[in-house]
Amino acid sequence: MGKTNLLDAIHYLCFTRSYFTRLDSHVTQHGHEGFRLEGQFDLNGKAEKAVCILRETGRKEFSVNDEAYNRFSRHIGRYPCVVIAPDDVQLIIGGSEDRRKFIDTLLSQLDAAYLQHLINYTRILQQRNSFLKNYNDGFGSRDLSVLDILDAQLAAEGDAIGDKRRTFLLGFLPDVKQLYHEIARQNEPIGLLYESELLDNTMADLLVYNRQKDLLIQRTASGIHKDDLQFTMGQQPFKSIASQGQRKSLLFALKLAEMEVLRKQKRLSPLLLLDDVFEKLDEERIGNLLDRVAADEDAQVFITDTNCDRLEAQLGRLGRPFQLIRL
Repeated sequence: MGKTNLLDAIHYLCFTRSYFTRLDSHVTQHGHEGFRLEGQFDLNGKAEKAVCILRETGRKEFSVNDEAYNRFSRHIGRYPCVVIAPDDVQLIIGGSEDRRKFIDTLLSQLDAAYLQHLINYTRILQQRNSFLKNYNDGFGSRDLSVLDILDAQLAAEGDAIGDKRRTFLLGFLPDVKQLYHEIARQNEPIGLLYESELLDNTMADLLVYNRQKDLLIQRTASGIHKDDLQFTMGQQPFKSIASQGQRKSLLFALKLAEMEVLRKQKRLSPLLLLDDVFEKLDEERIGNLLDRVAADEDAQVFITDTNCDRLEAQLGRLGRPFQLIRL
């Protein structure tokens, strides 16, 4: 039940997980211990059935055409998908973790090797942080040769991730800026910059330089897990002076640029899920957003809104076929 649940079910079948929470138990219907989702997809003219099952034991299973995955990561990118939801404004005003997640989600759909580097980096980082914590607490090994091995492994994965992020964002961020101007219909002086310690250092050098600090604070202080995107307007932080409309315009620009990259590189249009994104937007910005979405004739878009008349009027203006479902 519920509009957002419908969109999240589609996201589950694209990413094997919820868009809105990390815990499967949080989306399980009250009074039940599991769930089953099934979706019929058309991929390059071929019918496919995707099924996600959460068992009562907490075990999750995922299959396509009745063939189960042994690793869920193999599914990522099969059905490219982009979501825009109200809380996504944290991508603009929130912490760096939200922006890294955005970059990682996009690149993971494009590049299976990137996703594997990310999985490896996260696992090794957890091992390194555990070693650093136990080193001072006296519960684990105090043999620093173990740290040398972890550093070498982490550096290899970190450099690979940093290289791919840097190369990708070099072309991606100018496209975001152009889209922002098209949506806002104003030539506002916005700036978008990729910040990373790896722009001037190798991961190995950072780990060596910060080792004593890491041992003291019991965690890894530097690396690609600290990367960020900086948004500015003029010479000031964008989030500090931008209006709600400007923040949403930049969010839409980021997401539509994501959609365009996926369409070009995957050679098929991603699913676009818009969840209550029209609130606090004027009619012009709503129209500009829908014009951009409707420009791709092959795109399939799912939109939820609380104002049926507004949505129907905007969709009718586009001259594209649509279906309204009232809940």
